[in-house]
Amino acid sequence: METLESLRRRIQSAQDLYGIIRTMKALAAASIRQFEQAVEAVDVYTSTVDTGLRIVLQDQSPQMENMLKRQNGGTLAVIFGTDQGMCGQFNENIVSFALRDVTNVSTRKMIIGQRAGSRVVEAGSSFEKLFPVPSSVDGINPAVQSLLLGINRQRERDSVDRVILYYNRPVSGSSYKPVRVQLTPVDMSLFRAPVRELCPSRSLPMYTMEQERLLSRLVSQYLFAQLYRAYAESLASENASRLMTMQAAEKNIEERLDELNVGYNGKRQGAITSELLDIVSGVEAIERSA
Repeated sequence: METLESLRRRIQSAQDLYGIIRTMKALAAASIRQFEQAVEAVDVYTSTVDTGLRIVLQDQSPQMENMLKRQNGGTLAVIFGTDQGMCGQFNENIVSFALRDVTNVSTRKMIIGQRAGSRVVEAGSSFEKLFPVPSSVDGINPAVQSLLLGINRQRERDSVDRVILYYNRPVSGSSYKPVRVQLTPVDMSLFRAPVRELCPSRSLPMYTMEQERLLSRLVSQYLFAQLYRAYAESLASENASRLMTMQAAEKNIEERLDELNVGYNGKRQGAITSELLDIVSGVEAIERSA
């Protein structure tokens, strides 16, 4: 049977854990907004790159046709997960989604996050390389550079043509969904819209750089923006999942604290009653002996 002291210790432990969970909940909520702002910023940058691609592709030469011609190489799947825990089924969902979509056993895989890597191995699959997850917005830029370098090396070594990204994308509030995004080959048909529709002025934009060189630079920036967005959206979704997990844990601890306090108060009241009865019995015994 528990004593008052043991109940008091359990209540204190639950209160300490409750404080930690509330702190983690606040950090997750703040992180979500930071990564959402990163997505908004990269959207503006992507819009500028898209406009540049439309301008260059208005005058397509035979050399550019050869440059944009799709190859018949292999496929590389890049799966975005987490390094940290306490985010519910985040890694399980995205890994299951990706592995269901990857039907070719020869498809190479790169994993973002140790926990996602563990899930891939548990599912009986394997991967080429594991990358860490950036812990802040400032860490996304170098993470993208490192991932781009890894992708380029993989493409050269294994003649990879198609690169597919799998990550969780925020939907609304604290919810998210897994998505599939083709990184390469870049679908240039997306940039065939008339430039006039994008330019409010009467003068059409012009460029002086060599056409093929400019296109190569724009495509590089487009790939960078797509990977940056994937990182930011995945991190926003991770913190949204963690926020939901913390909210559920917070509710459970509140209910447990209520139970412990009821038990403690009942035990304490019983102890007080027992002491009073002992006092009354002692007084009655003294009176009888007097």
